[in-house]
Amino acid sequence: MQKTQKIASIYQKLQQQMCRQLEKGDGKATFLEVPWSKELGSGLTCVMKNGNVIEKAGLNFSHVEGEFTPKMEAILGMKAKRYSATGISSIIHPNNPLIPIIHMNVRFFELDNGTCWFGGGIDLTPHYIHKEEAQWFHQTLFDICNKYDDSFYPKYKAWADDYFYLNHRNETRGVGGIFFDRVQPENDTKLDEFLNFTMDLASAYPNIYYDIMDKKRDLKFTPAQKQWQNIRRGRYVEFNLIHDRGTKFGLESGGNTESILVSMPPLAEWEYDYQPEKGSTEYETQQLLKKGINWLNISK
Repeated sequence: MQKTQKIASIYQKLQQQMCRQLEKGDGKATFLEVPWSKELGSGLTCVMKNGNVIEKAGLNFSHVEGEFTPKMEAILGMKAKRYSATGISSIIHPNNPLIPIIHMNVRFFELDNGTCWFGGGIDLTPHYIHKEEAQWFHQTLFDICNKYDDSFYPKYKAWADDYFYLNHRNETRGVGGIFFDRVQPENDTKLDEFLNFTMDLASAYPNIYYDIMDKKRDLKFTPAQKQWQNIRRGRYVEFNLIHDRGTKFGLESGGNTESILVSMPPLAEWEYDYQPEKGSTEYETQQLLKKGINWLNISK
């Protein structure tokens, strides 16, 4: 489908730029690039591991087209015969528990019934929440959103709060960010504008993490903090396997399984009924895993 083909070409080039920026920020590891091809399409899986800062990262591009199955119809709530889709998705798991996990995704779907839409966003999952860092992160997203529409940030921030939520734990995955899905451009002009918005988000993603790595790469941490990181990583795994729409759709569509599951951390931990000690930094972080926090004006 023509719109998807055009956007796939743009996203493919953007993926390479993002990889080079993250390699520069880490200063040691480089991305292993693994092209894949199946009957439904192709992609490039880029994986980094054992860097100076980054323990594991995935930065994937895909462009697929195939039959819109009844199960896909049930997931997306619409009918069509065929679909095409392209996107970039990334996840970074740091070695240091004082550095946060970050996730980004931009994607475009097109159906043969004429419907098309964008989805995506960026969110931050600190193992230890620092209010100043969360405020700076949200301000960065606020500024990008306001270049296009001043309704974007409040709308997409609230959407992220609702989406990145583990209802079985009654806690958010992290400090959120922005999230949007099935945003249907009204015309070709609006499509180009929203494409530019997704490109700005994707371009900002490695820069955001570059700055965080630069500030925190030399911070010391303890074995207890490392254990807490692994427990928080366990929550990340729970979300991705239970709630994440991209994981579900990717597996249902017959996509590349290794690429879909590259978002998983290299190591995670589940300790029965783990409760951090009251007053500890772990406890304080857990108290901030809530919806509706105004991170732009959070008190220090």
